[in-house]
Amino acid sequence: MTLSAAQFGSFRLFTIETGTFRLDGGSIFGVVPKTLWSQQVECDERNRIQLTARSLLVHSISTGRVYLIDTGVGHKFNEKMSKIYGLDFSGYTLQSSLEYHGFQASDITDVVLTHLHFDHCGGGVVSDADGTPSLAFPGAKYWVHKDQWKNALEPNVREAASYLPENIGPLEASGQIRLVDDGHRYEPDFTIEVVLGHTPGQQLPLLSAGGRKLLFAADLLPMTAHLPLPWVMGFDTRPLLTLEDKKRVFSRCIQENRLLYLEHDPQNELVTLGNSADRPNVTWTGTLNDL
Repeated sequence: MTLSAAQFGSFRLFTIETGTFRLDGGSIFGVVPKTLWSQQVECDERNRIQLTARSLLVHSISTGRVYLIDTGVGHKFNEKMSKIYGLDFSGYTLQSSLEYHGFQASDITDVVLTHLHFDHCGGGVVSDADGTPSLAFPGAKYWVHKDQWKNALEPNVREAASYLPENIGPLEASGQIRLVDDGHRYEPDFTIEVVLGHTPGQQLPLLSAGGRKLLFAADLLPMTAHLPLPWVMGFDTRPLLTLEDKKRVFSRCIQENRLLYLEHDPQNELVTLGNSADRPNVTWTGTLNDL
């Protein structure tokens, strides 16, 4: 696996691989039977599918800000939990990926968290040898949608296991959380789209470069295998809203030929879509190196 990079308008973009993990195939595909999803992805003897935790580093040439979009699982799990989730950092880690591209934790000015499930925010908090937590990026602001923050502080029973206290507690105590609303603009050509079905207030970063747009898909489209509208993760709190989210966003992606940056797909980093929002297909795959 080679880390990629590209110039995209007034931004320099860098692929950040933070490691891989495994989740149960049934939870990844919800009501879709294994006889169908197993034709698209492989699972191990424990029915687990391997997923990437792929972040995106955005260096703004205009403002000098360095944004990290999502932070992966992190390294706070004990041995038992690491085995349950099949954590694998043998390829890359968040730190090694940053260093590969010439960055350090102190360079990060903004951490944009799509949402606060552990596989998206866990790397934003670290623990020292005696277990004392601290922020991995002490000089950065941590940006979260206001509805997602409220949800994380008062989680419903369905999502509680995804909002780990060792992640949420230090973020709350840090004073570095900044809340955004729908339509937030980080700077010119860097905005968000908000989707609701997976979890309230999931923000999808949207970058523009002239007539081109790149959308960080997060858990709206974890992998290309989730392109069919009914193929919704079992984790989604409101799957019918996810169907609406997918149809709306896919329609825009097709109309505007947007690039979709995929966070969890081991084989595909960037894709474009075609056909229709009801029956989308992949028209191109590549990496940042191909832009």
